[in-house]
Amino acid sequence: MTLADLTRGQWGVVEMVSAEAVLRQRLFDLGLVPGTPVQVRFIGRKGNLAAYYVRGSVLALRRSTAQQVLIRSEGDSR
Repeated sequence: MTLADLTRGQWGVVEMVSAEAVLRQRLFDLGLVPGTPVQVRFIGRKGNLAAYYVRGSVLALRRSTAQQVLIRSEGDSR
């Protein structure tokens, strides 16, 4: 399952980042490292953009980028 597969309000835990080189490092810099809990806060109307709560911050990612973050689902609440 990828970060892009989560629905609004759902939590997941980062398992692996499959992006390459610069994008992979950027995602790590944003806090998307293995073991990190992530929650979907907002999904745009067309589904191409979403906001995620990560380590006390909210960040926006394109769907194509979120598809490169593999996660395990943690359900709707924490």
